[in-house]
Amino acid sequence: MTVYLGIDPGTTRIGYGVVEDARAGIRPLAWGVITTPSGIDASLAKQQVHASLTALLKKWKPASAAVERLFFTNNRKSAMAVGEMRGVIMLTLADHSIAVAEFTPLEVKQRVCGNGRAQKTQIEQMVRLVLGIKERITPDDAADALAIALCASALPRQAVQRSN
Repeated sequence: MTVYLGIDPGTTRIGYGVVEDARAGIRPLAWGVITTPSGIDASLAKQQVHASLTALLKKWKPASAAVERLFFTNNRKSAMAVGEMRGVIMLTLADHSIAVAEFTPLEVKQRVCGNGRAQKTQIEQMVRLVLGIKERITPDDAADALAIALCASALPRQAVQRSN
């Protein structure tokens, strides 16, 4: 059995999804969000994300992880903040020798739904179908992270790049 972690980066909410690929098929282990209070000092927020992600890595011991790659946006300030948080995430994964793959939002939608223009509701529904989750997955960040974890689980092991 192999465990995969998917991460949907953000500034105050970082989605995570943990899936296991076992003989019986792929199944969800955990999902949710790492949150930091809005208005908190940026350095403290980064420390909190590092600590929370470290706890997830120690608990689930993923073989590899996938992180959503940033897409260009008109809001430079927001893009910079998310980029900085991605840096914290990537460094934390590297510190734990976790292999990392990156996917753009378009690639995640294409791989999970077969349509690069799929809507958030379609992604969430497909993730629920594939993983056998009956209840709605909230918030969207967690559903997206599970979709990213599914992308990681579908990669051949040699395709995942070492992050260190």
